Amino acid sequence: MALPAPPPRMAATLPSSAVAPALRLRRHTAASLSSHCRRRWQGPAARRGDGPGAPLEMRGARWLPPPAPTGCSGASGATPTAAAAAAAAAGEAPYRGSEAQGSLWMVLLATAVVVCGSFEFGTCVGYSAPAQAGIVSDIGLSNSEFGIFASVLTIGAMIGALTSGCLADVLGRKMTMRFAAVVGIFGWITVYFAKDAMMLYVGRVLLGYCTGVLSYVVPVFISEIAPKDIRGGLATSNQLFICSGCSAAYIIGALLSWRSLVVVGLVPCAVLLVGLFFIPESPRWLANIGREKAFHASLQKFRGEDYDISEEATEIKGYIESNHRLPKARIQDLFQRKNIYAVTVGVSLMIFQQLGGINALGFYTSYIFSSAGFSGKLGTTLIGIIQIPVTLVGALLMDRSGRRAHLLVSSSGTFLGCFLTRLSFYFKAQGLYPQLVPTLALCGILVYYGAYSVGMGPVPWIIMSEIFSINTKAIAGGLVTLVSWIGSFAISYSFNFLMDWNPAGTFFLFSAVSLVTVLFVAKLVPETKGGTLEEIQALLQTST
Repeated sequence: MALPAPPPRMAATLPSSAVAPALRLRRHTAASLSSHCRRRWQGPAARRGDGPGAPLEMRGARWLPPPAPTGCSGASGATPTAAAAAAAAAGEAPYRGSEAQGSLWMVLLATAVVVCGSFEFGTCVGYSAPAQAGIVSDIGLSNSEFGIFASVLTIGAMIGALTSGCLADVLGRKMTMRFAAVVGIFGWITVYFAKDAMMLYVGRVLLGYCTGVLSYVVPVFISEIAPKDIRGGLATSNQLFICSGCSAAYIIGALLSWRSLVVVGLVPCAVLLVGLFFIPESPRWLANIGREKAFHASLQKFRGEDYDISEEATEIKGYIESNHRLPKARIQDLFQRKNIYAVTVGVSLMIFQQLGGINALGFYTSYIFSSAGFSGKLGTTLIGIIQIPVTLVGALLMDRSGRRAHLLVSSSGTFLGCFLTRLSFYFKAQGLYPQLVPTLALCGILVYYGAYSVGMGPVPWIIMSEIFSINTKAIAGGLVTLVSWIGSFAISYSFNFLMDWNPAGTFFLFSAVSLVTVLFVAKLVPETKGGTLEEIQALLQTST
């Protein structure tokens, strides 16, 4: 129910604290960081105990929003502060954004729609493994030509990554996703009607462009609409549906021909196109381009009709206005002292994610199982079965245990999985324990996929969507996404050559990367759970 507006003189005599409710200053009680590497990056913040390992809610957020504008419109024409004063005069506690849960149905609906793009991402990545035998047989591709078909997806994704940030900023998050879905539909149609290698390559490049754009804009959109207390869990749904897409391609691909499997990729594109008509645009993007009424309407829809968005709206607008006073971001600005820490964390996590071998296993799962003497179809089906529940558990725990804990557990698990797979190929090469070789390979790859789905899959994308300021997000996010796809191309293209060189040595390299990832996360990656995007920026600015 709308609160009545007080007389004008009442609003005029309100204290300044009522006009602009500041963010609470919260003290951090955790022990100070002792590592020299942390002190180097965090400077004075590390010595205060505001280091990367501490939960965000325990650290001092020092950015204060500017006074609330007096021209905010409401249903009765009252300002948010006037409504608060009226509530206080009536003896009621104001219904504040930070104190009430509001309605989540629109947030959940919007997340369900946009993760169709994540599902599409997964089907594009998972398509090549079950389709390999059929494509090689029907089109007559050699192993090297099929290697190009599998890896050329990443070429299109690199182009998509380069343009994703600019498209998302200029066209908006929703229109960018629509455009990517249309490109994906054309890609799948081209693959379906392919008669030779060149048509397959063209279709695969189009699919790569689609996934390159979606891999950036989907997690960014989710992070911009989600309340801070559930942002991590909702953002993990991105990885959940990537895994679901891969699993669907693996399982259905064992039953259908490679041409019929194209339908699995077409369906999420169509659902995404239709679903986007029923959800609002990102409120933060609307605020960033100055569409004030649309910003308030969008934020209100995402928080519920009876929810008081005044505090959150003031915080978002104050942060964006402070960024608008800065010069337009350029690529060289990413290497300034205030941005270099976030860029280092974002880029490094993507490098470790790809050099850990995920896309090599994703593109060549069937081949790896066959090389170890295990059924390729059964192996890919088992992977499809375990990925979804494991990722779901990770999503439910993300906002409880934090990003760092998931990364540490995940990278330790991928190390173990690669080490077991390495033992399998080593025993095979040496002629030792031949009965254990298939079992070790199966256990190693299942452990790897399970561990990856908990942390190294979703968390780098979550952190990427959280740590960059609104004015650098397009450039920095595009750079991080590009690095991810360059790493994917390097690993997926070289994997066949590495396996010809030494299968055991290949998985030893992957396990070594996972071990380095554990050390990097422990030393440098910040904990971002429990804070708004604006609070995270405040923390990172005081930490550099």
